[in-house]
Amino acid sequence: MFYYIKGELTLIEPNMAVIDVGGVGYKLTISGSTQGKLSAQKDKKQALLYTYLAVKEDAIELYGFYTTEELAVFKMLIGVSGIGAKSAISVLTQLSPEKFALAVASDDVKAISKAPGVGAKTAARIVLELKDKVSKELNVSESAGAVEIVADIPVGSDLEEAQKALMVLGYTKSEASFGLRGLESQGISLEDMIREALKKLMKS
Repeated sequence: MFYYIKGELTLIEPNMAVIDVGGVGYKLTISGSTQGKLSAQKDKKQALLYTYLAVKEDAIELYGFYTTEELAVFKMLIGVSGIGAKSAISVLTQLSPEKFALAVASDDVKAISKAPGVGAKTAARIVLELKDKVSKELNVSESAGAVEIVADIPVGSDLEEAQKALMVLGYTKSEASFGLRGLESQGISLEDMIREALKKLMKS
């Protein structure tokens, strides 16, 4: 129903953010990772969060994520038998999407079980059910022992155009995605997006 919500950040608390869009305050459940990134961003008055709407018999809850990578991991986690949205948010508060992918790929059950409310058996189930999916669905690339998640970029978006432009300049899809990460939430033009990505890539 919603791909993302962008507006004035009127409230941010542990596990919750409120974004005002045209006079309507949207309450979103967020992870500790998203909370930290919202607090650290330069423009603290504006926010863009990618969303997931959970509809149950007794409740409707909107979840917000700072990056598409985090949203992708959340969707994978709630697809694991016995894992609900609350546990998925707990895992994402404990581990970044990249660290989560590395933990799954390396069978690091202990790292996942450190998330509050997620025991060793649940963590083992997560690894068992997601190990094959992580590399395929999240488009994981590994280099120098690190794991990078390259999330799908919306077709026809400025991000896709910027990605194509960077690839024409000789960068790989993974490198282009890395350079563009986080820029979609800043509301900048396509030209500025490419310029900022190039600065980031030249420093790395």
